Amino acid sequence: MACNNTINCTCTYSSCSRHGKCCECVAYHRRSGEVPGCFFSKSGEKTYDRSIENLYRDYKKNG
Repeated sequence: MACNNTINCTCTYSSCSRHGKCCECVAYHRRSGEVPGCFFSKSGEKTYDRSIENLYRDYKKNG
């Protein structure tokens, strides 16, 4: 599985060492009890709140 996706990475935190490295990003956020930014809507991602609770709120608001 190719995990390098810098071209299509939607995360706006471009200085992150895991930017575009999907497998590393998912593993990092999972260890922290969070969700990667690419799971959120565009407006939800910009909050930098990666909590599962915020993902739920974002999904309810933006579908």
